[in-house]
Amino acid sequence: MTDQSHLSGWDVFRLNAPDLTRRAITTVRASFALLGVLALGLGIALLAWPGKTIIALAVILGAYLLVEGVIRIVMALVTPLIHAGSRLLSILFGVLFILGGVVMMRNPGLSGETLLVVVAIIIGVAWIMEGVLALLESGSAQSRGWAIAFGIISLLAGIIVLVTPAWSAVMLMVFTGASMVVMGIVSLVRAFTFGREVLRAQH
Repeated sequence: MTDQSHLSGWDVFRLNAPDLTRRAITTVRASFALLGVLALGLGIALLAWPGKTIIALAVILGAYLLVEGVIRIVMALVTPLIHAGSRLLSILFGVLFILGGVVMMRNPGLSGETLLVVVAIIIGVAWIMEGVLALLESGSAQSRGWAIAFGIISLLAGIIVLVTPAWSAVMLMVFTGASMVVMGIVSLVRAFTFGREVLRAQH
């Protein structure tokens, strides 16, 4: 156990690589990489087939949120030495992601317009939560800039989805696909940069 008595403010939510063991850093990097590959793959799929129905979008993104929620919870439970605040936040957001995914996947029978609104709201809220989580997690290591970049991109994408009126299914798919490609790439970069200097120092 690490001594967390010196932590204050937002420090309890941050992922600081110097405070973590080699195993913990590897776990965090693997989680970022898995989420990045998943987002990148789904983003490319949405861009390649933008003419698919809103039902397909709901199922694809519902599955993505389910997987992300599970990854967040598993990372919080198995990663040693992360701060209690960060652990609890990851579990909370993981549960919310899972709930959002279940709602999207269990309601594909709604009318096209209603389903479009539901999907847009869940996507927007999920991306805003993901952005907030990334910003809170950004520590003091070299990978902090990428965490902040990911958080800002996710926040902006979520806000745009929520406030832009009259989305069509194709427009929402294209924007969602493009956003997921960008966030997937940044997440992969985070996976390669998080804790890299610490691992080099250990070698």
